[in-house]
Amino acid sequence: QVQLVESGGGLVQPGGSLRLSCAASGSISSIYVMGWYRQAPGKERELVARVTSTSSLIYGDSAKGRFTISRDNAKNTVYLQMNSLEPEDTAVYYCNYVSPKSESWGQGTQVTVSS
Repeated sequence: QVQLVESGGGLVQPGGSLRLSCAASGSISSIYVMGWYRQAPGKERELVARVTSTSSLIYGDSAKGRFTISRDNAKNTVYLQMNSLEPEDTAVYYCNYVSPKSESWGQGTQVTVSS
């Protein structure tokens, strides 16, 4: 099984930046997809960004041009750099891992964008 631990959330002003980290441990497959999802109160969970084991990048519409997902294979860690944050970005952000054999979710980290 794979365990995921997120960090880096917090309170930031509109226009500010945050960098989220997701550290994976356990039995990590050579074929996988890792990504970030977010969920605000009363709303559906939505895709923010994903990266595959072949380094393909997929972004949700709200993230394009503002957020960047990256991966450090040596550290088994995925990052989400978030710039130009808006109040609409306020949500709990969850790290996700999917392989042919398993799926895991992190516990979530709160991001609040407010002045």
